[in-house]
Amino acid sequence: MGASKFEIAEYLDSQEMIAEYLNTVLEEGDHADFINAIGHIAKAIGMTKISEETGLSRPSLYKALSNGANPQFSTIMKVLKAIGGQIQVNPKSV
Repeated sequence: MGASKFEIAEYLDSQEMIAEYLNTVLEEGDHADFINAIGHIAKAIGMTKISEETGLSRPSLYKALSNGANPQFSTIMKVLKAIGGQIQVNPKSV
């Protein structure tokens, strides 16, 4: 009996979970991890819905959010808005 593959998208079922996931990735990961995290969230919500909200095609979204991709900042911002997120800058504590 083999173990099933872990899919984070199955656990991203609320805005709170999505925000917590993204904040954790921002704190602990790098830009590639953040792009992958946005991709996981987009898949959890549904690429068709994200495509409709961003005006980007599904193939473009899959490509932009794939492992090793380097999407434009405007693409990240469109997807982030479509998944219900926003970027906020706070002063770094010393």
